[in-house]
Amino acid sequence: MRKVTVGVDIGGTNTAIGVVDVDGNVQVKNSILTPGHGDAKRYINDLAIAINDTIAKVKEIDADVELVGIGIGAPNGNYYKGTIEQAANLSFKGVVPFVDMLKSHFSDVETIVLTNDANAAAIGEMIYGGAKGMRDFAMFTLGTGVGSGLVVNGDLVYGDDGFAGECGHTTLVSDGRLCGCGRKGHLETYCSASGMKRTAFELMAKYNATDSLLADKSFNELDSKMIYDAAVAGDKVALEVFEITGRYLGQGLSDTVHHLSPEAIFLFGGPTAAGDMIFEPTRRNMEENLHPLFRNKIKILPSKLDAGDAAIVGASALVWKELEK
Repeated sequence: MRKVTVGVDIGGTNTAIGVVDVDGNVQVKNSILTPGHGDAKRYINDLAIAINDTIAKVKEIDADVELVGIGIGAPNGNYYKGTIEQAANLSFKGVVPFVDMLKSHFSDVETIVLTNDANAAAIGEMIYGGAKGMRDFAMFTLGTGVGSGLVVNGDLVYGDDGFAGECGHTTLVSDGRLCGCGRKGHLETYCSASGMKRTAFELMAKYNATDSLLADKSFNELDSKMIYDAAVAGDKVALEVFEITGRYLGQGLSDTVHHLSPEAIFLFGGPTAAGDMIFEPTRRNMEENLHPLFRNKIKILPSKLDAGDAAIVGASALVWKELEK
């Protein structure tokens, strides 16, 4: 039998599903809406149907397939308890016993495991990506927020309650920008794609930059790709956005280095497509903030996971990691 896993990535709008083989190849993909009605039982029933449909499509191609587990990446996913807890971007309020509820639909599947989406990305990087063979590394995902997964001695760090590794909520600026969590000055308010947008508007106000290529964009319209395109065209505001983002990100990464002394830190997400425009100031500022013991030792690398399938592959990798135990 050819063993496969199912990876599920639960986002605020859509839930992506994929059947993944042992080499990290996505065989078949599917998706459903992540509903806004708040009825977790109804959603999990829809998810189970979609998972079965996806597996059935694979078996149409190759009947000799064995499903060995389901891995789930979700906001505020608790690995220890299999729960999704107080997820701000999902309609399911409180604590949802997600794994137990899904197991009622898949009693013959022994391994169903859940964690938050950034942790899943870190496991995916370790199993399929650039962190193969590494025992100590960190993964930062730059998107609407900043997620992170920390790997020490080959194991993901979950902490006492299952929620360790929230480096995006490191405080960089006392009484700084308001974060979605309600606190102020957190790393993700400066280094996420949405943080870059906030920086761009602050700079346009500072310089009265009516001639900027970004000046005619509304707040809701502007995204990190537009900032990158403007920077490539030499726009002063856009170039400074990347410099400022790299300064704050480098500062935040230096804290992670001091805590963990990792071999490498991997960056994933839309802003990383800018290449050296974001990596160079990040490396420079990380080094400037490091204790001399750590300087010129830690690599900052782009993720080697395929951007289109990374969330699914990362979630599926949770199963292979679990089966190693």
